[in-house]
Amino acid sequence: MKLKGLRWWVIALIALATIINYIDRQALSVLWPDIVEDLFPDKSALERKQIYANISIVFVFAYAFGQAIFGKIFDWVGTRFGFVLSIGVWSLATIAHAFAQGVLSFSIFRAILGVAEAGNWPGAAKGNAEWFPTKERALAQGIFNSGAAIGGIIAIPLIAYLTIYFSWQMVFVLVGAMGFLWLVPWLVLVKAPPGSHPWITEEEREYILTGQRRTADPNDASSAEVEEYNPSTGELLSRKESWGVIIASAAIDPIWWLFVFWIPIYLNEVYGMDVKAIGIYGWVPYVGAMFGAWFGGLLAQNRLKAGWSTNKTRKLTITLGCLIMLPALLAMANPGAPAIAVMIMAVILFGFQTAIGNVQTLPSDLLGKKAVGTLSGFSGMAAKLGAVGLTSLVPILTAGGNYTPAFIIGASLAIIAMAAVWILIPKIEPLKKPQ
Repeated sequence: MKLKGLRWWVIALIALATIINYIDRQALSVLWPDIVEDLFPDKSALERKQIYANISIVFVFAYAFGQAIFGKIFDWVGTRFGFVLSIGVWSLATIAHAFAQGVLSFSIFRAILGVAEAGNWPGAAKGNAEWFPTKERALAQGIFNSGAAIGGIIAIPLIAYLTIYFSWQMVFVLVGAMGFLWLVPWLVLVKAPPGSHPWITEEEREYILTGQRRTADPNDASSAEVEEYNPSTGELLSRKESWGVIIASAAIDPIWWLFVFWIPIYLNEVYGMDVKAIGIYGWVPYVGAMFGAWFGGLLAQNRLKAGWSTNKTRKLTITLGCLIMLPALLAMANPGAPAIAVMIMAVILFGFQTAIGNVQTLPSDLLGKKAVGTLSGFSGMAAKLGAVGLTSLVPILTAGGNYTPAFIIGASLAIIAMAAVWILIPKIEPLKKPQ
């Protein structure tokens, strides 16, 4: 049996895994108003916010180190079994939340969830590098990244709706079970890499593998092929280009997490919304994120097809995304009505997703396939450590319900991300082994 367009089926499954990933992780923030009434009824509003921040910090710390761990795991065992391990463990961890009784048990289950969910990102980057020619990678990354946005769109109203019929404990069980259902089509469809997959057509195999050739001139298929560079970990970390990817990720990613963690809490604190009202408003910002993921991928693909270099294309798209975020983040200082606030958030997440898909393709632009997972893992770890820093500051920065300082810091981080790409990666192209 041959399946046309197999690479698109693979990236669609990875996007679906990302949707499930975000539904699982968003469950805590959406259910938090109900959880605190049940488990922490005597705590003040500030104490409840600090408890939530502390549990979230545990999750992101675990997520950070999980990125580095799973980056290596995916390079060792491959994309197929790496995803089985990652999504299997995170689904079990989500279900375990139903049995949490306090801060310690929530923190343990969030830590396991964080380590396992982290595998989705280096796994997706590696899957992208295996299954797509260079010119389609930004679009594939955009499709996969849109899964995070779609997960956010679905998660908030879905979980709010489920609370009408089920306890918060049962909601965790239901959303955790989705990951196990995903494993069935993944194991059936992704039998092997494209070079040896029995279902791929010869035309698609040739298209993928030829499009992955690294040449001196990426717009000239006849130019000399460049040998893949797969450095050791120490050598990888000695290159300034690697640090450009790591620092850009560490700066830009906390902006996303600022909204992932705090949209429901922000709406509850600033506008007095309960879980049902949050379900009405809280999904809107993720619509902007979804369109941003598609826009960033399509823009990059369009420019590469028009003959632009990878260097020019990536830098343009990353810079554009950051420049979209800047004024919108500053506008959040005084957004007015809740409908306006969530629309501004949608613009911010549109800009973020425009940029991040191209930031995440940088490891495959610079390195060979055997090192992509490692650099993706390190940059992902740095990104989550940056998110830990901002998340830990939010309760202090937002004391009294004023979120302006947090949004100003977000705007500063967008500038740092742009600077890291432009200064530390003078030219985005396949790196060569030092002579």
